[in-house]
Amino acid sequence: MLSDPRRRNLAYLAGAAIVSILLALFALYEQSAQTSPPSGRSEVFPGLAARIHQIAHIHIVSKKGAFDVNFRPNRGAVAPWLIAQKNDYPASYQEVNKTLVGLAAMQIIEPKTDHPEWFHSIGLDDPAKGGDGVEISLSDDHGHELARLIVGKSEDIGDPGGAVGLFVRKPGDNQSWLVRAESEFSSDVNNWLDKSVLDLDQTRVQSTAVALPDGSSYEVQRDKPTDMHFKLASMPAGREMASDAAADGPAYAVTGFTFDDVKPSREVDFTNSARVTTRTFDGLTVTADVAHKGTEYWAQLDAMSQSGKPDIAKQARAIATRVNGWAFKLADYKGAQFTTPLESLLKPKGGAAAPSPAPSPMQIPMQQNP
Repeated sequence: MLSDPRRRNLAYLAGAAIVSILLALFALYEQSAQTSPPSGRSEVFPGLAARIHQIAHIHIVSKKGAFDVNFRPNRGAVAPWLIAQKNDYPASYQEVNKTLVGLAAMQIIEPKTDHPEWFHSIGLDDPAKGGDGVEISLSDDHGHELARLIVGKSEDIGDPGGAVGLFVRKPGDNQSWLVRAESEFSSDVNNWLDKSVLDLDQTRVQSTAVALPDGSSYEVQRDKPTDMHFKLASMPAGREMASDAAADGPAYAVTGFTFDDVKPSREVDFTNSARVTTRTFDGLTVTADVAHKGTEYWAQLDAMSQSGKPDIAKQARAIATRVNGWAFKLADYKGAQFTTPLESLLKPKGGAAAPSPAPSPMQIPMQQNP
C-alpha cells in the first residue's frame, strides 16, 4: 500500500498531527477517570478513538451554511488541514483537534426527548432546513462515514473536569441524548481559520515607516529596546508630539497581528494602499500593504531578513511562506492603527493636543487589583 506516493505521503506527513490528536484523546480519558465518578457511561461513537487516524474530512452544516475541512498532507506537512470554502486556506489545528477528540471522547449521560416538535427548545432542529442544530460529519479518505451527529444547546452538568453537557441526536433518529463533552463545537467557518501567521514581540520593534495613499509619509523609531516610547524620525518644523505615546500606535501596528477573514490577495486591489514597513533590532523587516475598501480594511504581508543571522532568515522565510498569496481582513481598530495619519500624532498648530487615536488592546495596561 505504501508504494502509492499519495498513501506514503499520508503516512509520513500525517504522523505528527495524528500522534498529537491521539495523545490529547488519551489525556482526556485520563482526566475523566481521575475527576469523574464511575458511571458506566457509553461512548456516543464506540471505536471512533481507534479510527481517528483515518479521518480525512470534516463537514459542518448550520443555518449559516456549510463548509468542509479536508486533510491534505500531500499539500505540505506544515498545514495538512485545509478549508475548502476558503480557497484551501489552512485550518486551525486547535479547532480540528477539539472537534475530533471531542467527538471521540463524547459520552452519553441520559436519553432525552424523542418528540421532533420539542427539538427546537434544545437546539436540535435540522440545520439543513434552517434549524438551530449543527451537523458534524466525519469521513475517511474514501468518503466512508465514520461519525455523524447533530449538536444542539449546552447545559451545565457540574462536571469537576470542566466538561459541558450537550444535547445531541443522530440524523434520521428522533431519539435525543444529553452527553458529556469536553467543549462545544464552532459552526462559524471564520473560527476555523489558522490565525497564527505572524507573532512579533513589541520589544523587537525598532522603527515603522508609514506611506499613505494621499502621498504623505513619516517614520517613527526608537534608539534601543528599553525605550518606552517611539518618536518621529523627522519632526515637522514648529510642531510637537501630541503626547509621549502618540507614535506608539503605528509603531506597533503589525504586532499582535490577527484577522477576521481571508481571501486570495488577487481578489483585493492593493494599487492604492498604505504601505507600513516595520523593522526590528535583530534585522527582520515586515511589510504590510493595507487597502481600505468601503468599510473594510484588507492587508497583504511580506517579510525579509536584513541581517546575516540564520534564525532571522528562517523566520522571514516562514512568515513569507505563510502569508504569500493571501489578503487578510483586519478589525476596524487594527486597520485604523496601520493607517494612522501624521497629523493625529501632533499637537494642532497653535493649539492644545489633539485627541490621541485609541490604543490597541495590547497597549492598554491591565488594571491592578487593590
